[in-house]
Amino acid sequence: MMPNPARPDPRDYQIAVLSGLLAYGVTRLGFDIAPLRALAMVAMALLTQLVCTRLARLGTFDPKSALISALSLCLLLRTHSAAVALAAPVLAVGGKFALRVRGKHLFNPTNGAIVALMLASDQVWVSPGQWGNAAWLAFLVACLGGIVVQRAARADVTFAFILAWGALLVGRAAWLGQPHVIPLHQIRNGAFLIFSFFMISDPRTTPDSRAGRIVFALLVAAGAGFVQFVLYRTNGLLWSLAAAAPLVPVLDSLLPGPRHAWTPRAPLPHTLPKGARHETVVPHPHRRAGHGALGTGRA
Repeated sequence: MMPNPARPDPRDYQIAVLSGLLAYGVTRLGFDIAPLRALAMVAMALLTQLVCTRLARLGTFDPKSALISALSLCLLLRTHSAAVALAAPVLAVGGKFALRVRGKHLFNPTNGAIVALMLASDQVWVSPGQWGNAAWLAFLVACLGGIVVQRAARADVTFAFILAWGALLVGRAAWLGQPHVIPLHQIRNGAFLIFSFFMISDPRTTPDSRAGRIVFALLVAAGAGFVQFVLYRTNGLLWSLAAAAPLVPVLDSLLPGPRHAWTPRAPLPHTLPKGARHETVVPHPHRRAGHGALGTGRA
């Protein structure tokens, strides 16, 4: 599959945005992750991608997806254990190859790894407030994320989720008689924006059709509200996305749509170089003119 030069790979933009966020967080905001550990997690993700590519005999090593998973883990995952930190990219990248349904990933790699580690260990957590609540930074992240999801053709699921989650927060605040600044404060953090623009919008783990993606976004928002406000557990968004992921094949069956491809197939050239193999239209004896069948020159 040849990339289309007129349409750059959206993952390049996503890698640039996540790298910029991580660099800014480490140098200016004091993220609780050492640069050496971040580099080790990225290296482990790339190594896992290479090993799995060889085992699956895919032929071409593509590091972009592994880089996105590793950078997202560096931004969200926090642990004091070096072993757990290195296990996270192995689970994220390895899960893409091991857990697949109809050619699609069953779980978002980053989300699946974080949830699996939170279930298996009490040494993992996600700090939603480590970016601070400065309005300009939240706006910057939202704008950068908007560019990415637009290029990945998954802006609908992101904005459907933001609207559903925002309506849930505002409605709950009104029901409890809380001031409007409380729901505003709840969404003014980097973890929420990264979840909305980079995690739930993953084209390889969301439904194929627009209607399916909107239904999926509503289910994730409702599930997160149940986890956070009924079960009173933190990280409701992550738990809800992991629980809703197995419903994607069902939504694809009920609401089918075209499968997403990062690099669409380039159109065939009008002329072929000398000596290239080609196909010739051979008329079928029982067909009218203009309804030919494809056959080789030998046929």
